[in-house]
Amino acid sequence: MEQLGLQDQIVPASQVLNGFNMASETTKREIILPVNAAGTIQDTKFHVIEADIRYNARLGRPWIHNMRAVPSTLQEMMNFLTEEGVKEQHTAKEMFAIEEVVPIPEPLTSEKSSTKGKQASK
Repeated sequence: MEQLGLQDQIVPASQVLNGFNMASETTKREIILPVNAAGTIQDTKFHVIEADIRYNARLGRPWIHNMRAVPSTLQEMMNFLTEEGVKEQHTAKEMFAIEEVVPIPEPLTSEKSSTKGKQASK
């Protein structure tokens, strides 16, 4: 959220969610973001939890119904009926994109570290 500059839009919230494994998790915060899926934009509330999960977001039935979407868990995508016909949204690959690239510092190579070690031993 820091990279996107959205910290001021996250608000404290507490709600109990039940996972696929039937374990309960309490939300810490929530944020409302516009979601563009196949050309349809809808403000969507996301609940923030602290957990090690295999998915980035879970979409509830009301959201899927409002977007007139047909989920496909086999292909990890959603089909949307639009004015131009049926469109696909490959959720796992295309929903999350950050335009700003943050440079990563270059680690020391073995050549640089061995030179420093030789200088220290002299």
